[in-house]
Amino acid sequence: MDLVGGYYDAGDNVKFGFPMAFTITMLSWSTIEFSSQLKARNELSNALDAIKWGTDYFIKAHPQPHVLYGQVGDGDSDHSCWERPEDMTTPRPSFKIDDHHPGADLAAETAAALAAASIAFSSSNPAYSTQLLFEFAHDHPGLYHDSIPAAKFYASSGYEDELLWAAAWLHRATNDEIYLDYLGASTNTGGIRTSFSWDDKFLGAQLLVAKLVLEGKVPDTGTWGQYKSQAEEFICSCIQKGGKNVKKTPGGLLWFLEWDGLQYVATASLVAAAYGNYLSANHASIHCAGVTVQPADLYHLAQSQIDYILGSNPKGMSYMVGFGSNYPTQPHHRGASIVTIKKDPKPVTCQEGYQVWFNRDAPNPNVLVGAIVGGPDEHDGYIDSRSDYQLGEPATVTVAPLVGVLARVATNN
Repeated sequence: MDLVGGYYDAGDNVKFGFPMAFTITMLSWSTIEFSSQLKARNELSNALDAIKWGTDYFIKAHPQPHVLYGQVGDGDSDHSCWERPEDMTTPRPSFKIDDHHPGADLAAETAAALAAASIAFSSSNPAYSTQLLFEFAHDHPGLYHDSIPAAKFYASSGYEDELLWAAAWLHRATNDEIYLDYLGASTNTGGIRTSFSWDDKFLGAQLLVAKLVLEGKVPDTGTWGQYKSQAEEFICSCIQKGGKNVKKTPGGLLWFLEWDGLQYVATASLVAAAYGNYLSANHASIHCAGVTVQPADLYHLAQSQIDYILGSNPKGMSYMVGFGSNYPTQPHHRGASIVTIKKDPKPVTCQEGYQVWFNRDAPNPNVLVGAIVGGPDEHDGYIDSRSDYQLGEPATVTVAPLVGVLARVATNN
């Protein structure tokens, strides 16, 4: 199997297919919603190239209708070493799902990624193989981490959300009524969610269906109305006008979870900005606990979170590496923290990497420009330490949703 390509998930050297697929879905969505702004900043082609690097890999990883490779590398052995990707000495096994080893969540998320990417590329339709992936997921229920050894790193809490999410993207890409029927027949639209992440896509599906309601393509009643009201209740909670508001740090950052907190801020920011677009296009607003919320309010929310991430916070720190004058210099990232092979080609061994580079209390020799670290704690605190992977590790799932949102902010300022 040629499984060259794709992305590592964060600061290690493992290709975890589940978060990688979500990364590409979110990067595609962010690009679709803000393509004109990306184009205005001469960044659209870069965004599309980044999407294609992921989809090319997924196409190779899906050699047969009911076979999908979902991981390259072993998490345990990889995490026991601190090596540059070029020096890797750890095993590189590959793991797949198939008829006998199901993974509906992984297959459906990959179908969502390929469908969303086809829209970003302005293709008329996603490849037929994408629709086969959805059928594979639908017909073979099961959690991917029961077939692939990823539970310790990216355990999935269910697959119903990915199936809805994939159906919503496939409908948007194809206009095929099959996917609309699937969404309408669901007996679990997710309820009011408390976050949106690589593991929980219910909110994404709710938002895409809400778009259909706003456009008059489905009625604002029954199941369709549930999707829309649940999506809007999440947004109301983010702008502090809901029944149970999302917590905020003293400095104004939305606070969801301790681990990689900015990942959830990133998805919430895209949700707010994208839904602002949907409301604006349909001359609509949201009613939150008796208060009318306009598209401008949603754009303001997204802008406030971007401003915080980029330095408008109590520490005066940009959490995007390489942006501004004060940013993390020790992100938890193997490739960035070890001298480049262009300067020193001598191999760095598994434990030598820890002894010489990981434990070195100095800035990383390579600046990981554009990476967004996990971010501050709930009190706006942050310690710039390579050993703090909870706050200091960058991940592709964090930066992907923000690409288009950042373009909107840059274009409107």
